[in-house]
Amino acid sequence: MNPEVTAFFDDATNTVSFVARDPNSLKCAVIDSVLDFDHASGRTDTRSADRIIRFVQEAGLEVAWILESHVHADHLSAAPYLQQQLGGKIGIGARITVVQETFGKVFNEGTRFQRDGSQFDGLFEEGDTIEIGQIRCDILHTPGHTPACLTYVIGDAAFVGDTLFMPDFGTARADFPGGSAEDLYDSIQKILALPDSTRIFVGHDYKAPGREDFAWETTVAEEKAMNVHIGQGKTKAEFVAARNKRDQELQMPKLIVPSLQVNMRAGRMPEAEDNGVSYLKLPVNGL
Repeated sequence: MNPEVTAFFDDATNTVSFVARDPNSLKCAVIDSVLDFDHASGRTDTRSADRIIRFVQEAGLEVAWILESHVHADHLSAAPYLQQQLGGKIGIGARITVVQETFGKVFNEGTRFQRDGSQFDGLFEEGDTIEIGQIRCDILHTPGHTPACLTYVIGDAAFVGDTLFMPDFGTARADFPGGSAEDLYDSIQKILALPDSTRIFVGHDYKAPGREDFAWETTVAEEKAMNVHIGQGKTKAEFVAARNKRDQELQMPKLIVPSLQVNMRAGRMPEAEDNGVSYLKLPVNGL
C-alpha cells in the first residue's frame, strides 16, 4: 500500500511539510510541521499549521503520528499545537538525546531541561516500524546532517528531511555540531538502496538556478542519476571533500538560535519565568 501525500510549502523558511494518508483508512501522519516565527519581534503565528489542520479536518482524517525528521535548525516545529488540535503522538529519532546533550550545553540549560527525549511520545531506532492505519512506516536512521536524522519510509514514499534535496540542489550541510559528511554519505547510500521507483519527498527546496518552480518530489532513480552532489556514483572521498568545502562557505540559518531551543523540546518554548514569559537565549560566539 502506498500513501496519498499532500505537501504544504512554507515560503518564509522554504520548508515542506507533508500529510501522508493511508489510502485504505482515514489515518494519516504529519511530517515536519512549521510554527511561524518573526525573529524581530519574537512573535509566533500558527497560519502554516492551521493550513494543515484545515486540510485534515475537511478530509475527515485522523492523525496517528506527528513526525519530526530531525531537530530542525531553520524553522520552529508546530508539533505541540497540531497535537492539541488534532491528537496523535509526536515522534523523532532516539538520538535526540545526543542533540539535547549537545545543545543543552550550548544554551547552558539547567537541570530542569530533561535530556532523555521524554518530551516526545516516540523515540525511534533503525529498524523500528510504526503503523499509520493499515500502512507500515519503516524507520531508517540517516545521520550526518544531525545525529538524530531519520528517514520515514511509508509504502513507496521516503520522507528524507534535510538529508537529500532535489537532484539539482544536492544534499544537506553537515557542519552543525554532531554533523558528519562521512555519516551523511553513508546515510544517503542507505536511501539510494531503496527501489528505484521509491518516491523521495524532501524537507526543503530552494529552487536551484535555472528552475522556475519549487519542487519537493523526486525518485531514488533520479537522485542516483542526477544529484549534483552524490549522483553518478561519486565516491565517498569525493563527496566528503566537496561537502566540507561547501559547508565552509555557508552562513548559519537565520532561525537557528530559536529553532534549536524550541525543537529540542519537541516544539515547546522554554519554561516561562516568574513573569509568565518564555525567553530564548542568544549565546554570544557559541555557535
